[in-house]
Amino acid sequence: MPGPATGHAALELRDVAKSFGSVVALTSASLTVHGGSIHALVGENGAGKSTLVKIVAGVHRRDAGDFRFHGEDVDFHSTADSKAAGIAVIYQEPTLFPDLSVTENIFMGRQPYGRMRRIDRTAMHAEATRLFERLGVAIDPRRPALGLSIADQQIIEIAKAISLDASLLIMDEPTAALSGVEVERLFAVARSLRDEGRALVFISHRFDEVFALCDMVTVMRDGAYISTDAVADTSVPEIVSRMVGREVAELFPKTPAEVGDVVLDVDGLTSPGVFHDVSFQVRAGEIVGLAGLVGAGRSEIARAVFGVDRYAAGTVRLAGKDVAAHSPRAAIRAGMAFVPEDRRKQGLVTEGSVARNVAGVIRRGLTRGGLLTNRAENTAAGPWAGRLEVKTSALDMKAATMSGGNQQKVVIAKWLATSPRLLIIDEPTRGIDVGTKAEVHRLLSELAGEGLAILMISSELPEVLGMADRVLVVCEGRITADLDRADATPESVMLAATRTSAVTHAPTQQEVSA
Repeated sequence: MPGPATGHAALELRDVAKSFGSVVALTSASLTVHGGSIHALVGENGAGKSTLVKIVAGVHRRDAGDFRFHGEDVDFHSTADSKAAGIAVIYQEPTLFPDLSVTENIFMGRQPYGRMRRIDRTAMHAEATRLFERLGVAIDPRRPALGLSIADQQIIEIAKAISLDASLLIMDEPTAALSGVEVERLFAVARSLRDEGRALVFISHRFDEVFALCDMVTVMRDGAYISTDAVADTSVPEIVSRMVGREVAELFPKTPAEVGDVVLDVDGLTSPGVFHDVSFQVRAGEIVGLAGLVGAGRSEIARAVFGVDRYAAGTVRLAGKDVAAHSPRAAIRAGMAFVPEDRRKQGLVTEGSVARNVAGVIRRGLTRGGLLTNRAENTAAGPWAGRLEVKTSALDMKAATMSGGNQQKVVIAKWLATSPRLLIIDEPTRGIDVGTKAEVHRLLSELAGEGLAILMISSELPEVLGMADRVLVVCEGRITADLDRADATPESVMLAATRTSAVTHAPTQQEVSA
Protein backbone atom coordinates (compact mmCIF):
# COMPACT_ATOMS: atom_id res chain seq x y z
CA MET A 1 0.00 0.00 0.00
CA PRO A 2 1.60 3.30 -1.03
CA GLY A 3 1.68 6.07 1.50
CA PRO A 4 -0.19 9.36 1.10
CA ALA A 5 1.23 11.59 -1.57
CA THR A 6 3.13 14.70 -0.61
CA GLY A 7 2.81 16.53 -3.93
CA HIS A 8 1.21 19.94 -4.40
CA ALA A 9 -2.55 20.38 -4.17
CA ALA A 10 -3.87 19.91 -7.70
CA LEU A 11 -7.54 20.40 -6.75
CA GLU A 12 -8.92 22.42 -3.85
CA LEU A 13 -12.64 22.78 -3.20
CA ARG A 14 -13.75 24.46 0.01
CA ASP A 15 -17.31 24.95 1.36
CA VAL A 16 -18.85 24.57 -2.10
CA ALA A 17 -22.64 25.00 -2.25
CA LYS A 18 -25.07 24.23 -5.07
CA SER A 19 -28.86 24.26 -5.30
CA PHE A 20 -31.28 23.43 -8.11
CA GLY A 21 -34.33 25.51 -7.34
CA SER A 22 -35.58 24.41 -3.94
CA VAL A 23 -33.44 21.26 -3.98
CA VAL A 24 -30.15 21.70 -2.11
CA ALA A 25 -27.51 19.37 -3.59
CA LEU A 26 -24.42 20.70 -1.79
CA THR A 27 -24.22 22.69 1.43
CA SER A 28 -20.53 22.73 2.34
CA ALA A 29 -18.56 20.30 0.20
CA SER A 30 -14.77 20.28 0.43
CA LEU A 31 -12.13 18.19 -1.32
CA THR A 32 -8.35 18.53 -1.64
CA VAL A 33 -6.49 16.22 -4.02
CA HIS A 34 -2.69 16.18 -4.37
CA GLY A 35 -0.60 15.36 -7.39
CA GLY A 36 0.88 11.86 -7.34
CA SER A 37 -2.02 10.41 -5.32
CA ILE A 38 -5.24 8.45 -5.82
CA HIS A 39 -7.99 9.97 -3.69
CA ALA A 40 -11.24 8.09 -3.01
CA LEU A 41 -14.51 10.04 -2.76
CA VAL A 42 -17.24 8.04 -1.02
CA GLY A 43 -20.75 8.64 0.28
CA GLU A 44 -24.29 7.38 0.02
CA ASN A 45 -26.31 7.97 -3.14
CA GLY A 46 -27.55 11.53 -2.82
CA ALA A 47 -24.52 12.60 -0.77
CA GLY A 48 -23.53 15.08 -3.49
CA LYS A 49 -20.57 13.30 -5.10
CA SER A 50 -21.93 13.55 -8.65
CA THR A 51 -22.84 17.22 -8.28
CA LEU A 52 -19.36 18.01 -6.97
CA VAL A 53 -17.76 16.18 -9.89
CA LYS A 54 -19.97 18.03 -12.38
CA ILE A 55 -18.83 21.35 -10.90
CA VAL A 56 -15.20 20.31 -11.38
CA ALA A 57 -16.02 19.10 -14.92
CA GLY A 58 -17.70 22.40 -15.86
CA VAL A 59 -21.21 20.93 -16.22
CA HIS A 60 -22.53 23.02 -13.32
CA ARG A 61 -21.30 26.24 -11.71
CA ARG A 62 -21.13 26.50 -7.95
CA ASP A 63 -23.34 28.94 -6.02
CA ALA A 64 -20.76 29.57 -3.30
CA GLY A 65 -17.39 28.39 -2.03
CA ASP A 66 -13.80 28.32 -3.28
CA PHE A 67 -12.52 26.37 -6.31
CA ARG A 68 -8.77 26.33 -6.98
CA PHE A 69 -6.88 24.26 -9.55
CA HIS A 70 -3.09 24.09 -9.28
CA GLY A 71 -3.17 27.03 -6.91
CA GLU A 72 -5.25 29.38 -9.05
CA ASP A 73 -8.89 30.37 -8.60
CA VAL A 74 -11.06 28.97 -11.41
CA ASP A 75 -14.70 29.15 -12.46
CA PHE A 76 -15.42 26.91 -15.41
CA HIS A 77 -18.32 27.96 -17.60
CA SER A 78 -18.34 24.78 -19.70
CA THR A 79 -16.85 21.30 -20.01
CA ALA A 80 -14.53 22.73 -22.67
CA ASP A 81 -13.06 25.08 -20.05
CA SER A 82 -12.47 22.17 -17.69
CA LYS A 83 -10.82 20.01 -20.35
CA ALA A 84 -8.63 22.88 -21.50
CA ALA A 85 -7.41 23.33 -17.92
CA GLY A 86 -6.34 19.67 -17.78
CA ILE A 87 -9.28 17.86 -16.15
CA ALA A 88 -10.75 14.61 -17.51
CA VAL A 89 -13.72 12.63 -16.20
CA ILE A 90 -13.95 8.89 -16.93
CA TYR A 91 -17.54 7.77 -16.47
CA GLN A 92 -18.88 4.30 -15.65
CA GLU A 93 -20.27 3.96 -19.17
CA PRO A 94 -18.17 5.96 -21.66
CA THR A 95 -19.84 7.53 -24.67
CA LEU A 96 -17.69 6.81 -27.69
CA PHE A 97 -18.71 7.21 -31.32
CA PRO A 98 -19.37 3.55 -32.23
CA ASP A 99 -18.89 3.91 -36.00
CA LEU A 100 -15.53 5.66 -35.72
CA SER A 101 -12.22 3.97 -35.09
CA VAL A 102 -10.48 3.91 -31.72
CA THR A 103 -7.94 6.46 -33.00
CA GLU A 104 -10.65 8.78 -34.33
CA ASN A 105 -12.38 8.72 -30.96
CA ILE A 106 -9.17 9.67 -29.16
CA PHE A 107 -8.42 12.62 -31.46
CA MET A 108 -11.97 13.74 -32.26
CA GLY A 109 -11.97 17.49 -33.00
CA ARG A 110 -8.18 17.84 -32.91
CA GLN A 111 -6.89 15.58 -35.68
CA PRO A 112 -3.38 16.34 -36.96
CA TYR A 113 -3.16 17.61 -40.52
CA GLY A 114 -0.56 16.90 -43.18
CA ARG A 115 -0.10 18.21 -46.67
CA MET A 116 -3.05 19.80 -48.44
CA ARG A 117 -4.78 20.10 -45.05
CA ARG A 118 -5.66 16.41 -45.13
CA ILE A 119 -5.98 14.48 -41.86
CA ASP A 120 -2.71 12.68 -41.13
CA ARG A 121 -4.10 9.26 -40.18
CA THR A 122 -0.65 7.67 -40.07
CA ALA A 123 0.47 10.13 -37.39
CA MET A 124 -2.79 9.61 -35.47
CA HIS A 125 -2.46 5.81 -35.46
CA ALA A 126 1.18 6.03 -34.43
CA GLU A 127 0.36 8.34 -31.52
CA ALA A 128 -2.57 6.11 -30.43
CA THR A 129 -0.26 3.09 -30.49
CA ARG A 130 2.27 4.97 -28.31
CA LEU A 131 -0.48 5.90 -25.84
CA PHE A 132 -1.61 2.28 -25.45
CA GLU A 133 1.98 1.08 -25.09
CA ARG A 134 2.49 3.70 -22.40
CA LEU A 135 -0.59 2.39 -20.60
CA GLY A 136 0.55 -1.21 -21.05
CA VAL A 137 -2.60 -2.36 -22.87
CA ALA A 138 -3.16 -4.02 -26.25
CA ILE A 139 -5.94 -2.34 -28.24
CA ASP A 140 -5.94 -2.08 -32.04
CA PRO A 141 -6.21 1.67 -32.75
CA ARG A 142 -7.65 1.00 -36.22
CA ARG A 143 -10.62 -1.09 -35.13
CA PRO A 144 -14.08 0.51 -34.80
CA ALA A 145 -15.29 1.37 -31.31
CA LEU A 146 -18.48 -0.62 -31.92
CA GLY A 147 -18.35 -3.87 -29.96
CA LEU A 148 -15.62 -2.83 -27.52
CA SER A 149 -16.08 -3.88 -23.91
CA ILE A 150 -16.82 -1.25 -21.25
CA ALA A 151 -13.31 -1.87 -19.91
CA ASP A 152 -11.66 -1.13 -23.27
CA GLN A 153 -13.84 1.96 -23.75
CA GLN A 154 -12.66 3.29 -20.39
CA ILE A 155 -9.03 2.72 -21.38
CA ILE A 156 -9.66 4.69 -24.57
CA GLU A 157 -11.08 7.56 -22.51
CA ILE A 158 -7.96 7.46 -20.33
CA ALA A 159 -5.75 7.48 -23.43
CA LYS A 160 -7.67 10.51 -24.67
CA ALA A 161 -7.09 12.25 -21.32
CA ILE A 162 -3.35 11.55 -21.47
CA SER A 163 -3.18 12.84 -25.05
CA LEU A 164 -4.69 16.07 -23.72
CA ASP A 165 -2.05 16.09 -20.96
CA ALA A 166 -4.73 16.00 -18.24
CA SER A 167 -3.24 16.48 -14.77
CA LEU A 168 -6.44 15.47 -12.92
CA LEU A 169 -8.47 12.37 -13.81
CA ILE A 170 -11.79 11.65 -12.10
CA MET A 171 -13.05 8.06 -12.35
CA ASP A 172 -16.76 7.80 -11.51
CA GLU A 173 -17.74 4.21 -10.59
CA PRO A 174 -15.36 2.85 -13.25
CA THR A 175 -15.40 -0.80 -12.09
CA ALA A 176 -19.16 -1.41 -11.73
CA ALA A 177 -19.42 -3.38 -14.98
CA LEU A 178 -15.91 -4.88 -15.10
CA SER A 179 -14.63 -8.39 -14.44
CA GLY A 180 -11.88 -9.06 -11.91
CA VAL A 181 -9.18 -9.18 -14.61
CA GLU A 182 -10.43 -5.93 -16.14
CA VAL A 183 -10.44 -4.24 -12.73
CA GLU A 184 -6.82 -5.24 -12.14
CA ARG A 185 -5.82 -3.85 -15.54
CA LEU A 186 -7.58 -0.56 -14.77
CA PHE A 187 -5.86 -0.38 -11.38
CA ALA A 188 -2.46 -0.95 -12.99
CA VAL A 189 -3.13 1.94 -15.37
CA ALA A 190 -4.30 4.17 -12.49
CA ARG A 191 -1.17 3.42 -10.47
CA SER A 192 1.07 4.23 -13.45
CA LEU A 193 -0.69 7.59 -13.87
CA ARG A 194 -0.24 8.32 -10.16
CA ASP A 195 3.46 7.47 -10.43
CA GLU A 196 3.75 10.03 -13.24
CA GLY A 197 2.60 12.68 -10.75
CA ARG A 198 -1.00 13.02 -11.90
CA ALA A 199 -3.85 13.43 -9.43
CA LEU A 200 -6.71 10.90 -9.54
CA VAL A 201 -10.14 10.89 -7.89
CA PHE A 202 -11.74 7.45 -7.55
CA ILE A 203 -15.48 7.24 -6.80
CA SER A 204 -16.71 3.82 -5.75
CA HIS A 205 -19.10 1.98 -3.42
CA ARG A 206 -16.71 -0.98 -3.27
CA PHE A 207 -14.59 -0.61 -0.16
CA ASP A 208 -12.23 -3.45 -1.06
CA GLU A 209 -11.24 -1.49 -4.17
CA VAL A 210 -10.85 1.75 -2.22
CA PHE A 211 -8.46 0.08 0.22
CA ALA A 212 -6.57 -1.75 -2.54
CA LEU A 213 -6.02 1.28 -4.78
CA CYS A 214 -6.31 4.59 -2.98
CA ASP A 215 -4.01 6.66 -0.78
CA MET A 216 -6.59 9.01 0.76
CA VAL A 217 -10.37 8.86 1.28
CA THR A 218 -12.87 11.70 1.70
CA VAL A 219 -16.38 11.03 3.02
CA MET A 220 -19.44 13.11 2.08
CA ARG A 221 -22.91 13.01 3.60
CA ASP A 222 -26.04 15.01 2.76
CA GLY A 223 -24.15 17.43 0.52
CA ALA A 224 -21.47 18.20 3.07
CA TYR A 225 -17.84 17.31 3.81
CA ILE A 226 -17.44 14.85 6.70
CA SER A 227 -13.81 13.69 6.85
CA THR A 228 -10.54 12.98 5.03
CA ASP A 229 -8.12 10.26 6.15
CA ALA A 230 -5.19 8.28 4.87
CA VAL A 231 -6.57 4.91 3.82
CA ALA A 232 -3.95 3.20 5.97
CA ASP A 233 -5.29 5.03 9.05
CA THR A 234 -8.98 4.17 8.77
CA SER A 235 -11.25 1.14 8.38
CA VAL A 236 -14.44 0.08 6.59
CA PRO A 237 -16.63 0.34 9.74
CA GLU A 238 -15.38 3.88 10.37
CA ILE A 239 -16.06 4.95 6.80
CA VAL A 240 -19.52 3.36 6.76
CA SER A 241 -20.45 5.03 10.05
CA ARG A 242 -19.44 8.43 8.68
CA MET A 243 -21.24 7.86 5.38
CA VAL A 244 -24.62 7.00 6.89
CA GLY A 245 -24.34 8.95 10.14
CA ARG A 246 -25.15 5.83 12.11
CA GLU A 247 -23.77 2.40 12.77
CA VAL A 248 -24.79 -0.15 10.18
CA ALA A 249 -24.72 -3.09 12.54
CA GLU A 250 -25.97 -5.57 9.99
CA LEU A 251 -25.63 -5.07 6.25
CA PHE A 252 -27.34 -8.41 5.58
CA PRO A 253 -30.40 -8.46 7.85
CA LYS A 254 -31.43 -12.00 6.91
CA THR A 255 -34.16 -13.40 9.11
CA PRO A 256 -35.33 -17.03 9.08
CA ALA A 257 -38.44 -17.69 6.98
CA GLU A 258 -40.68 -20.72 6.70
CA VAL A 259 -39.92 -22.47 3.41
CA GLY A 260 -43.03 -23.75 1.65
CA ASP A 261 -43.95 -25.49 -1.59
CA VAL A 262 -42.04 -25.32 -4.85
CA VAL A 263 -42.90 -22.14 -6.75
CA LEU A 264 -40.35 -22.19 -9.61
CA ASP A 265 -39.30 -25.47 -11.20
CA VAL A 266 -36.75 -25.24 -14.02
CA ASP A 267 -35.88 -28.51 -15.78
CA GLY A 268 -33.20 -29.08 -18.42
CA LEU A 269 -33.06 -25.52 -19.70
CA THR A 270 -30.59 -25.35 -22.60
CA SER A 271 -29.42 -22.63 -24.96
CA PRO A 272 -26.52 -23.81 -27.14
CA GLY A 273 -23.35 -21.89 -26.40
CA VAL A 274 -24.91 -20.04 -23.46
CA PHE A 275 -26.11 -22.54 -20.83
CA HIS A 276 -26.74 -26.30 -20.76
CA ASP A 277 -29.11 -28.62 -18.88
CA VAL A 278 -29.95 -26.14 -16.12
CA SER A 279 -32.32 -27.54 -13.49
CA PHE A 280 -33.26 -26.05 -10.12
CA GLN A 281 -36.18 -25.15 -7.87
CA VAL A 282 -37.11 -22.15 -5.76
CA ARG A 283 -39.63 -22.53 -2.93
CA ALA A 284 -41.98 -20.09 -1.26
CA GLY A 285 -40.19 -18.10 1.45
CA GLU A 286 -36.78 -19.00 0.05
CA ILE A 287 -34.03 -16.74 -1.29
CA VAL A 288 -31.90 -18.67 -3.79
CA GLY A 289 -28.67 -16.97 -4.83
CA LEU A 290 -27.24 -17.50 -8.31
CA ALA A 291 -23.47 -17.03 -8.05
CA GLY A 292 -20.56 -17.38 -10.46
CA LEU A 293 -17.91 -15.47 -12.35
CA VAL A 294 -18.70 -12.76 -14.91
CA GLY A 295 -19.76 -14.43 -18.16
CA ALA A 296 -20.82 -17.69 -16.48
CA GLY A 297 -24.38 -17.36 -17.79
CA ARG A 298 -26.28 -16.36 -14.64
CA SER A 299 -28.16 -13.40 -16.09
CA GLU A 300 -28.85 -15.30 -19.30
CA ILE A 301 -30.49 -18.11 -17.30
CA ALA A 302 -32.67 -15.62 -15.43
CA ARG A 303 -33.68 -13.84 -18.64
CA ALA A 304 -34.59 -17.17 -20.25
CA VAL A 305 -36.72 -18.17 -17.25
CA PHE A 306 -38.62 -14.88 -17.57
CA GLY A 307 -39.01 -15.33 -21.33
CA VAL A 308 -36.77 -12.46 -22.47
CA ASP A 309 -34.13 -14.73 -24.03
CA ARG A 310 -34.91 -17.81 -26.11
CA TYR A 311 -33.88 -21.34 -25.18
CA ALA A 312 -33.78 -24.52 -27.27
CA ALA A 313 -34.84 -27.14 -24.72
CA GLY A 314 -36.23 -27.50 -21.23
CA THR A 315 -39.31 -26.42 -19.29
CA VAL A 316 -40.21 -23.68 -16.81
CA ARG A 317 -43.06 -24.26 -14.36
CA LEU A 318 -44.54 -21.84 -11.89
CA ALA A 319 -46.69 -23.24 -9.09
CA GLY A 320 -46.93 -26.54 -10.98
CA LYS A 321 -48.05 -25.06 -14.32
CA ASP A 322 -45.97 -24.78 -17.49
CA VAL A 323 -45.02 -21.22 -18.47
CA ALA A 324 -45.01 -20.51 -22.19
CA ALA A 325 -41.46 -20.12 -23.52
CA HIS A 326 -40.07 -16.87 -24.89
CA SER A 327 -42.95 -14.76 -23.54
CA PRO A 328 -42.44 -12.23 -20.75
CA ARG A 329 -46.17 -11.50 -20.93
CA ALA A 330 -46.93 -15.14 -20.12
CA ALA A 331 -44.38 -15.05 -17.29
CA ILE A 332 -46.01 -11.98 -15.78
CA ARG A 333 -49.47 -13.54 -16.04
CA ALA A 334 -48.15 -16.67 -14.33
CA GLY A 335 -46.89 -14.59 -11.39
CA MET A 336 -43.24 -13.77 -12.18
CA ALA A 337 -41.53 -10.43 -11.63
CA PHE A 338 -38.12 -9.52 -13.02
CA VAL A 339 -35.87 -6.69 -11.82
CA PRO A 340 -33.15 -6.49 -14.52
CA GLU A 341 -29.44 -5.85 -14.08
CA ASP A 342 -29.48 -2.51 -15.95
CA ARG A 343 -32.22 -0.61 -14.16
CA ARG A 344 -31.86 2.58 -16.21
CA LYS A 345 -32.05 1.00 -19.66
CA GLN A 346 -34.27 -2.00 -18.98
CA GLY A 347 -36.18 -1.30 -15.77
CA LEU A 348 -37.23 2.34 -15.90
CA VAL A 349 -38.81 4.94 -18.13
CA THR A 350 -36.34 7.56 -16.95
CA GLU A 351 -38.36 10.50 -18.27
CA GLY A 352 -41.49 9.12 -16.61
CA SER A 353 -42.63 9.98 -13.11
CA VAL A 354 -42.26 7.75 -10.06
CA ALA A 355 -46.00 7.01 -10.17
CA ARG A 356 -45.96 6.18 -13.90
CA ASN A 357 -43.03 3.80 -13.42
CA VAL A 358 -44.47 2.03 -10.38
CA ALA A 359 -47.85 1.60 -12.09
CA GLY A 360 -46.28 0.69 -15.42
CA VAL A 361 -46.95 -3.07 -15.43
CA ILE A 362 -50.47 -2.85 -13.93
CA ARG A 363 -51.72 0.07 -16.03
CA ARG A 364 -54.27 -2.06 -17.88
CA GLY A 365 -56.06 -2.74 -14.61
CA LEU A 366 -56.11 0.95 -13.67
CA THR A 367 -57.91 2.25 -16.76
CA ARG A 368 -61.55 3.29 -16.65
CA GLY A 369 -63.35 3.54 -19.95
CA GLY A 370 -60.02 3.27 -21.72
CA LEU A 371 -58.60 6.26 -19.82
CA LEU A 372 -55.74 6.28 -17.33
CA THR A 373 -55.57 9.23 -14.94
CA ASN A 374 -52.68 10.56 -12.88
CA ARG A 375 -54.87 10.11 -9.82
CA ALA A 376 -55.25 6.38 -10.53
CA GLU A 377 -51.48 6.02 -10.99
CA ASN A 378 -50.74 7.91 -7.79
CA THR A 379 -53.27 5.87 -5.83
CA ALA A 380 -51.71 2.61 -7.05
CA ALA A 381 -48.11 3.73 -6.66
CA GLY A 382 -48.35 5.56 -3.34
CA PRO A 383 -48.44 2.57 -0.95
CA TRP A 384 -45.53 0.82 -2.66
CA ALA A 385 -43.39 3.95 -2.81
CA GLY A 386 -44.13 4.42 0.87
CA ARG A 387 -43.30 0.87 1.86
CA LEU A 388 -39.98 0.95 0.02
CA GLU A 389 -39.19 4.40 1.48
CA VAL A 390 -38.54 5.93 -1.91
CA LYS A 391 -36.96 9.27 -1.04
CA THR A 392 -38.78 11.71 -3.26
CA SER A 393 -40.77 14.85 -2.58
CA ALA A 394 -43.58 13.83 -4.92
CA LEU A 395 -44.78 10.92 -7.01
CA ASP A 396 -44.60 13.12 -10.10
CA MET A 397 -40.80 13.50 -9.86
CA LYS A 398 -38.97 12.16 -12.91
CA ALA A 399 -37.08 8.92 -12.33
CA ALA A 400 -34.05 10.34 -14.16
CA THR A 401 -33.47 12.88 -11.38
CA MET A 402 -33.31 10.29 -8.60
CA SER A 403 -30.28 8.58 -7.06
CA GLY A 404 -29.38 5.05 -8.12
CA GLY A 405 -30.67 3.59 -4.86
CA ASN A 406 -34.07 5.25 -5.20
CA GLN A 407 -34.30 4.25 -8.86
CA GLN A 408 -33.75 0.63 -7.80
CA LYS A 409 -36.51 0.95 -5.20
CA VAL A 410 -38.87 2.26 -7.89
CA VAL A 411 -38.13 -0.73 -10.15
CA ILE A 412 -38.72 -3.16 -7.27
CA ALA A 413 -41.95 -1.34 -6.33
CA LYS A 414 -43.17 -1.62 -9.94
CA TRP A 415 -42.90 -5.38 -9.85
CA LEU A 416 -44.20 -5.85 -6.32
CA ALA A 417 -47.32 -3.98 -7.42
CA THR A 418 -48.14 -6.99 -9.63
CA SER A 419 -48.44 -9.23 -6.52
CA PRO A 420 -45.99 -11.83 -7.87
CA ARG A 421 -45.29 -15.33 -6.59
CA LEU A 422 -41.68 -15.23 -7.78
CA LEU A 423 -39.29 -12.28 -7.81
CA ILE A 424 -36.17 -12.58 -10.01
CA ILE A 425 -33.76 -9.80 -9.09
CA ASP A 426 -30.48 -9.35 -10.98
CA GLU A 427 -27.70 -7.42 -9.19
CA PRO A 428 -30.06 -5.95 -6.55
CA THR A 429 -27.57 -3.47 -5.08
CA ARG A 430 -25.16 -2.69 -7.93
CA GLY A 431 -24.07 0.94 -7.85
CA ILE A 432 -26.01 1.92 -4.71
CA ASP A 433 -24.65 3.06 -1.38
CA VAL A 434 -24.15 0.97 1.73
CA GLY A 435 -27.13 2.37 3.61
CA THR A 436 -29.57 1.71 0.77
CA LYS A 437 -28.03 -1.74 0.29
CA ALA A 438 -29.08 -2.61 3.83
CA GLU A 439 -32.60 -1.32 3.10
CA VAL A 440 -32.88 -3.47 -0.05
CA HIS A 441 -31.56 -6.52 1.81
CA ARG A 442 -34.05 -5.95 4.63
CA LEU A 443 -36.89 -5.70 2.08
CA LEU A 444 -35.88 -8.98 0.41
CA SER A 445 -35.81 -10.68 3.80
CA GLU A 446 -39.26 -9.32 4.65
CA LEU A 447 -40.69 -10.43 1.30
CA ALA A 448 -39.33 -13.95 1.80
CA GLY A 449 -40.90 -13.96 5.26
CA GLU A 450 -44.24 -13.16 3.60
CA GLY A 451 -43.88 -16.24 1.38
CA LEU A 452 -42.44 -14.75 -1.80
CA ALA A 453 -39.98 -16.96 -3.70
CA ILE A 454 -36.86 -15.01 -4.65
CA LEU A 455 -34.14 -15.82 -7.20
CA MET A 456 -31.25 -13.38 -6.65
CA ILE A 457 -28.31 -12.98 -9.04
CA SER A 458 -25.32 -11.12 -7.63
CA SER A 459 -21.64 -10.66 -8.46
CA GLU A 460 -20.93 -9.65 -4.86
CA LEU A 461 -20.11 -12.85 -3.00
CA PRO A 462 -20.70 -11.36 0.49
CA GLU A 463 -24.22 -10.42 -0.64
CA VAL A 464 -24.92 -13.96 -1.88
CA LEU A 465 -23.56 -15.57 1.29
CA GLY A 466 -25.30 -13.05 3.53
CA MET A 467 -28.79 -13.23 2.00
CA ALA A 468 -29.30 -16.62 0.32
CA ASP A 469 -30.87 -19.69 1.92
CA ARG A 470 -29.30 -21.73 -0.89
CA VAL A 471 -26.56 -20.89 -3.37
CA LEU A 472 -26.55 -22.22 -6.93
CA VAL A 473 -23.13 -21.78 -8.54
CA VAL A 474 -22.89 -21.40 -12.31
CA CYS A 475 -19.73 -22.12 -14.28
CA GLU A 476 -19.58 -21.96 -18.08
CA GLY A 477 -23.35 -22.23 -18.40
CA ARG A 478 -23.78 -25.20 -16.02
CA ILE A 479 -24.87 -25.39 -12.41
CA THR A 480 -21.86 -26.87 -10.66
CA ALA A 481 -23.03 -26.66 -7.04
CA ASP A 482 -26.22 -26.42 -4.99
CA LEU A 483 -25.10 -25.33 -1.51
CA ASP A 484 -27.17 -24.92 1.63
CA ARG A 485 -26.59 -21.70 3.55
CA ALA A 486 -24.50 -23.51 6.17
CA ASP A 487 -22.23 -25.05 3.53
CA ALA A 488 -21.78 -21.94 1.38
CA THR A 489 -18.39 -20.35 2.03
CA PRO A 490 -16.20 -18.16 -0.17
CA GLU A 491 -13.95 -21.18 -0.75
CA SER A 492 -16.73 -23.62 -1.69
CA VAL A 493 -18.43 -21.13 -4.00
CA MET A 494 -15.22 -20.14 -5.79
CA LEU A 495 -14.20 -23.77 -6.19
CA ALA A 496 -17.49 -24.56 -7.91
CA ALA A 497 -17.32 -21.34 -9.97
CA THR A 498 -14.02 -22.39 -11.55
CA ARG A 499 -14.73 -26.02 -12.42
CA THR A 500 -16.81 -27.50 -15.24
CA SER A 501 -17.83 -30.90 -13.85
CA ALA A 502 -21.26 -31.00 -12.21
CA VAL A 503 -21.36 -30.84 -8.42
CA THR A 504 -24.68 -31.33 -6.66
CA HIS A 505 -23.48 -31.14 -3.06
CA ALA A 506 -21.24 -29.08 -0.85
CA PRO A 507 -17.62 -29.95 -1.73
CA THR A 508 -15.86 -32.18 0.77
CA GLN A 509 -12.56 -31.18 2.37
CA GLN A 510 -10.80 -33.57 -0.03
CA GLU A 511 -12.42 -31.80 -3.01
CA VAL A 512 -11.48 -28.36 -1.69
CA SER A 513 -7.89 -29.53 -1.29
CA ALA A 514 -7.77 -31.16 -4.71
